[in-house]
Amino acid sequence: MNLRIASSKDLIDPKDRRLYRFLEILPGAVSWLTILLAIFFSWQQPFMVAIFILIFDIYWFFRGIYFAFHLHSSYRKMQESQKTNWKEKLQQIADWQKIYHLCIFTICHEPLEVIRDAFKTLLESDYPKEKIIVVLSAEEQYRSETESSIKIINQEFGDKFFKFLITWHPDNLSGEIAGKGSNDNWAGKRGKEIIDPLNIPYENIIVSFFDTDTCIFPKYFSCLAWYYLKAENPTRTSFQPIPLFINNIWEAPLFSRSLALSSTFWNALSQERPEKLVTFSSHAMSFKAMVEVGFKQPNVVSDDSRIFWLCYLKYGGNYSVQPIYYPVSMDANVSDTILKTAVSIYKQQRRWAYGAGEIPYVFFNFFKDKEISFKKKLSKGFFLFESHWSWATNSILLFLLGWLPITLGGSAFSQTLIAHNLPHLTSRIMTVTMIGLLSSIYLSFSLFSLKPKPINRFKKLIFAVEWLILPIGMIFFSALPALEAQTILMLNRPLQSWATRKVRKG
Repeated sequence: MNLRIASSKDLIDPKDRRLYRFLEILPGAVSWLTILLAIFFSWQQPFMVAIFILIFDIYWFFRGIYFAFHLHSSYRKMQESQKTNWKEKLQQIADWQKIYHLCIFTICHEPLEVIRDAFKTLLESDYPKEKIIVVLSAEEQYRSETESSIKIINQEFGDKFFKFLITWHPDNLSGEIAGKGSNDNWAGKRGKEIIDPLNIPYENIIVSFFDTDTCIFPKYFSCLAWYYLKAENPTRTSFQPIPLFINNIWEAPLFSRSLALSSTFWNALSQERPEKLVTFSSHAMSFKAMVEVGFKQPNVVSDDSRIFWLCYLKYGGNYSVQPIYYPVSMDANVSDTILKTAVSIYKQQRRWAYGAGEIPYVFFNFFKDKEISFKKKLSKGFFLFESHWSWATNSILLFLLGWLPITLGGSAFSQTLIAHNLPHLTSRIMTVTMIGLLSSIYLSFSLFSLKPKPINRFKKLIFAVEWLILPIGMIFFSALPALEAQTILMLNRPLQSWATRKVRKG
């Protein structure tokens, strides 16, 4: 196996390169074929498509119920986790003091208030500060924008933890692409230079990867350490808290707010399926495992998921993600203007969706691997492919298929009974499916209590109405960027580097 592949261009053997290239084309080709076939069969076989629509809508009806049930279950567990005295539980474990936390923050061009808020939460955590090591890694190419902020952070927090390192990630290093992954890779290696002289066993260090805007809740480190010490195989496990995009939720435009909460709920829901869980955004793992796999891969876009797959393949499938029902909070996507915010959301979603590049990486290495069972490969591979396929197609199909057969099916089909009843049946099924959306609205108001801010009833009403535009927003700010990302991968073009700007208006 070749675990450090970034694309088919990295392979020397012609057969391997052709196989990997085929797998790069596959996600986009299947997504585009799905949409084109929907249009073609709506024209040529409208009756068949009408039957498919009803089945598809019923599928989404049951899926909505499934989502609502597990979302409420995940939210209840998160509430219970916040009420738990994790430090007290941790102190019941012998030698818990041996656990150190390595916190890696990567800075691009974020403003001072964003960085400061994140570090304040570190300081307010209940874990002993003499057991916390911080690496703050800023991008050299943005030094002129951030150097003064970094100096202030160093003055305010530099002496508050066991070790505090500021480092500058050089620009244009060989074998890297610009992005968080390459900076995490640099920061991890600099952290190792601090740790090695201290002679702390790697297995006693938990490394947490944080975005610049990540604010931890007070019991995060105690909770994480407890899960780590209770894990059956902690050095073969990643730990995933629930990322809540709520730091600046009331500053976000309506479409940004509903999409941020949609992402929050999807992440909460994903906790309920640990066998399918892959690391995303802020997450933690054993420093021992990170060193053994060679740190994060600096030449890929989807570094958060890639570190999981690196470990999964390195250890022959003996690696998993442990869901932690404890939250960390981050910013909703907000820029200087509504238009810039819309562009920012689109580009952020496209970058996330470029995780479809994990499909050729994982499938190629599955073909080469002899240790991982076929059952595991089938389960992991199917979910990985299906999730990216549905990301790029399902919102578009739900929008198109309600009217395409009637529009393209011709007069003969339009006079049939099923054509007459199709819009009504579809509307009724999808209306009932809104139960999942209503539960999301209810939970949204509960989440706001975590970042309290006085709001009047009128604003609450406006917010509830905002959720009704989510289905349309999912097409333009989720499905289309996912489809573009898969197309870029299919055409073997690199995704242009882009970092989400953090803007606070409040």
